[in-house]
Amino acid sequence: MTKKKILVVEDNEDNKRILLYRLRKIGDFDIVATSNGLEALEAVQADPPDLIFMDLKMPVMDGWEATRRIRELESGREIPIVALTAQAMAGDEQRALANGCSDYLSKPVVDPALVREKVEKFLGPQLPPVGA
Repeated sequence: MTKKKILVVEDNEDNKRILLYRLRKIGDFDIVATSNGLEALEAVQADPPDLIFMDLKMPVMDGWEATRRIRELESGREIPIVALTAQAMAGDEQRALANGCSDYLSKPVVDPALVREKVEKFLGPQLPPVGA
């Protein structure tokens, strides 16, 4: 069975580390991490992932633009994209969904159950990694 590939797009190293840790505890995934939307776009073009966690506020290219451009790609139309934002304002979730994101998660991602919920929603139930 091939591993599911998850792309994590996050410019804040602490937030990235937390999310990567949570994902590794959930399952045995092929995880690729990038630091801005341009890198994410290039990663999707090179080898489309099964799921993307996309920070919305980043330098170089923000998550809004990256999501829009990924959705324009043949290979990016159906990839689930979970928006990540620390600026959890009223209406942000609706705005993210209206702009091509499949779901929404507030940062910092401290509740592992929320990460598992998003992963299982889009990739199906996961077996815990060996030794977890």
